[in-house]
Amino acid sequence: MRIALFITCVNDTLFPRTGWAVVRLLERLGHEVVFPEAQTCCGQMHYNTGYRREAQRLAVGFVRTFADADVVLAPSGSCAGMVRDNYPRLGEPGSRLEAAVAEVAPRVLDLSELLVDVLEVTDVGAYFPHTVTYHPTCHGLRLLRLGDRPQRLLRAVRGLELVELEGAAECCGFGGTFAVKNAAVSAAMGSDKARHVAHTGAEVLCAVDNSCLMHIGGTLSRQRAGVQVLHLAEILASTEEEPASP
Repeated sequence: MRIALFITCVNDTLFPRTGWAVVRLLERLGHEVVFPEAQTCCGQMHYNTGYRREAQRLAVGFVRTFADADVVLAPSGSCAGMVRDNYPRLGEPGSRLEAAVAEVAPRVLDLSELLVDVLEVTDVGAYFPHTVTYHPTCHGLRLLRLGDRPQRLLRAVRGLELVELEGAAECCGFGGTFAVKNAAVSAAMGSDKARHVAHTGAEVLCAVDNSCLMHIGGTLSRQRAGVQVLHLAEILASTEEEPASP
């Protein structure tokens, strides 16, 4: 299969290893990954802060860039959720944008959706001999409705022990601009989440959103909890020959 990678802003600028892991994983499974260079921000930050016109412009650019893609992989639950859930609200009824979004948005998938639903694989040949706990993230849980897809993929990883996270469905407090506008509340929520993570005894916290991992991971680091964070793609790309390092 030919898969178009939408890397997203946070991954591109702060977590490039996630993009590399996606490519290694999918190529190992026998698929071709392409990177449309015209891609930009999905507009989530603009939309969430009331800049609808700016978000519309970015949505137009997105649907043009990925119009010919059979599948668009977004290794970020929040960005995939923006395209699928909010883009339909940006186009006026009967507009070209509305029609283009209706065509492209359903093809935008999270990594776990692509693997489990489209490629029909849970055992991707990964090896990661560490104790891991999983945070589902708000967008993955509530907008994309990923369900247990990520956990099914993690349980199939050789050497990995998956432990349950108390209060897993609770928000970590990042929420994009929420963390800026409500810093004290965001920090308190992050502290609660970090405490639950530390109590699992896991070596690694996994999620499908690096933005959430950045927020929780920063709190864990300041608390010196000894827990590292890794995107799902990095764990699934890990093998004995090319191990991911927590």
